[in-house]
Amino acid sequence: MPSLITDLALILIVAGIVTILFKRLKQPLVLGYIVAGFLVGPNMTYMPTITDAATVKVWSDIGVIFLMFSLGLEFSFKKILKMGSAPIIAATSVMLCMFGVGNAVGRLFGWAEMDAMFLGGMLAMSSTTIIYKALDDLGMRSKKFAGEVLSVLILEDILGILLMVLLSAMAVSREFQGGELVASMLKLAFFLILWFIVGIFIVPLVLKRAQKWITNEMLLIVSIGLCFLMVVLADQAGYSEAFGAFMMGSILAETIEAEKIEKVVTPLKDLFGAIFFVSVGMMVEPAVLVEYWLPILCLVIAVVVGQAIFGTTSFLISGQSLKISMQCGFSLAQIGEFAFIIASLGVSLGVTGKFLYPVVVAVSIITTFFTPYMIKAAEPAYGFLERVLPDKVISRFSERDSRKTGGQAGDGTEGNVRSHWRAHLINVAVQVAIYAVLCFAAIGIGLNALLPICRNTFTHWPGNAICGLTIFFVVAPFLRAIVMRSTKTPHTRFIHRQKGIHPWLLLLLFIARSALAVYFIYYIINYLSPYASWLHVLIAIALLVGIVISRRVKLMSIRLERTFINNLRMRDFKSAQARPAYARRLYAHDVYTVVMEVPQNSKWAGKTLRDLNFSRVDGVMIAAIVRGNTKQNVPDADAMIFPGDRLTVISDDSGIQRFKERLEAEVTEQDTIFSNEQMIYGRLNIKDHPEFIGKTVGESGIRENYQCLIVGFLTPNGSLDIPFAGRVMQPTDTIWLVGEPKDLKALGAKR
Repeated sequence: MPSLITDLALILIVAGIVTILFKRLKQPLVLGYIVAGFLVGPNMTYMPTITDAATVKVWSDIGVIFLMFSLGLEFSFKKILKMGSAPIIAATSVMLCMFGVGNAVGRLFGWAEMDAMFLGGMLAMSSTTIIYKALDDLGMRSKKFAGEVLSVLILEDILGILLMVLLSAMAVSREFQGGELVASMLKLAFFLILWFIVGIFIVPLVLKRAQKWITNEMLLIVSIGLCFLMVVLADQAGYSEAFGAFMMGSILAETIEAEKIEKVVTPLKDLFGAIFFVSVGMMVEPAVLVEYWLPILCLVIAVVVGQAIFGTTSFLISGQSLKISMQCGFSLAQIGEFAFIIASLGVSLGVTGKFLYPVVVAVSIITTFFTPYMIKAAEPAYGFLERVLPDKVISRFSERDSRKTGGQAGDGTEGNVRSHWRAHLINVAVQVAIYAVLCFAAIGIGLNALLPICRNTFTHWPGNAICGLTIFFVVAPFLRAIVMRSTKTPHTRFIHRQKGIHPWLLLLLFIARSALAVYFIYYIINYLSPYASWLHVLIAIALLVGIVISRRVKLMSIRLERTFINNLRMRDFKSAQARPAYARRLYAHDVYTVVMEVPQNSKWAGKTLRDLNFSRVDGVMIAAIVRGNTKQNVPDADAMIFPGDRLTVISDDSGIQRFKERLEAEVTEQDTIFSNEQMIYGRLNIKDHPEFIGKTVGESGIRENYQCLIVGFLTPNGSLDIPFAGRVMQPTDTIWLVGEPKDLKALGAKR
């Protein structure tokens, strides 16, 4: 039998047993997986261990891919943009602080300069995968602070790529290389824009067109295929597989199929995610813990305390309230997969000691173990500060909100020229960057992939002409957008009305945009044509004029942009139809609306809102009840709850959490839902039971009091009359019943 099969059997059985134990002890499952990994790992000689660690490593890498893909499905770049600069400020601040902490600790232990530098990089970023799983296990993923944390974590992953480039450059040259960092930033921005724009334009359109033919099975295959395609593209571009998986998840998150995709992918995410966390536990080396116990202990304290303090401070700087900041800062108190990547980078470059990797692994595992407890400790810690700090300080930090940080691009007032210029420049910069990336990509693909095909098919010069015309027609709508977009907006009209230099600056900006578009056309012609450069410039200018005045190109450009915007907002349109109009206004006051489904085995079944008393017990209000295709808005106290109902709940974070815990707790246990007793039949002579004489079937109480069902009245010819509720029982009647033996015996029925 292949070793992979035996290894998987061992991993899953041990993980299953340990996680059941942890669930019983009400501990986070991620800790159970880590313990299971230690038990089956090579360092636990008292138990059976895995034999093919390399294959398990591959499976754990797939687990990271699925976890990041699932995170992307719940993430939206639009949410980060709506938050303004707050996540960027928080991510940058906490990374700089923790980089300094790691560097300082390394130097205190007398380690080499590059060891200390790389250690700072390892401590600078928390683990998106581990925090996502911990929040999921704790049922806190829907809380407000969770969204803030995940936004910062994604930005940390993006900034982490730049940090790796910086560390690599410093390791080779032993000095800061600003040029390489800028080039890396431009390359990262290029691929981010290209993948996101092309993905949003194509993927939602394809899924929408094929919606009526796609089953859950097909949706799973297509979505996983797209995920691994992006993983391959990211790897080819020099980025991590996890980053590619997250990108495709964020693209699919904007489709109307996002919820279905998340549902069908969840079992795979749970399986491979479990193997990933087991593999983390397998890396625990007791010998390293003993040899480097003091550095490990100091680094654990540095990570936990440093993230709790600097993380909280960073979120405060970004504009969050004190409570949200503490919840976010405490959630970041661990390091994970990026620390392993940076440690491996240092070893591969030969600039760090071999001891550093196992030390960082040990720190990661220990801090991962503490992660759920740190997340839960945030609220008690806030309660302690609330008691000891002056009321003035608490009230000042409690009233803050990150939305104040995100500012508007312009205030829209006619008198503020600067705000109109700022808004116009931001619009132009974003649009020019997006369309320039698309032009670069189209020209690059055309000249490197299409040109050889055209030359082989049509010979050299005809092939050049056909390839050049094809590229030109593809980029024409993009070039028009570079030149003409945002030229007739309220901002430009206001600036045109100003006296002095302002209208001339607008003209200068228009000329600069036109020059960029001319350069793209010139590059295509100059690459393919042997004539003089000045002639190529004149042709490029003439072609650009033709593009600008062409009505067909204008309509095509508008149609492409509208298609992209509609695809990007497709899920928002659907959510807006289902989401109450008041939800956003309530959110501004930290009150949220969530939809929760009543379990099939809920004890609430058949009870009214008055009986359940949600407002007094849990501090929540039920705004609507959706049952099948019907919806009851503002249900009264006599409205009943049934299994499968979807309840629109309004409350704050704590109220929603209490309601969720009660919803999950008040269910009938599986072994009490079904009876193991077999149903049998019995007969009852009414003359032997005078208490039933003269009563109707409905009045007899046989069903309610004895849990037996009357199936018929025996007639003289031996047939059975089907009973009805109004049938009166006579002394001569014999009734047939079905029920469990104990109930029939209690009733006095005979076999």
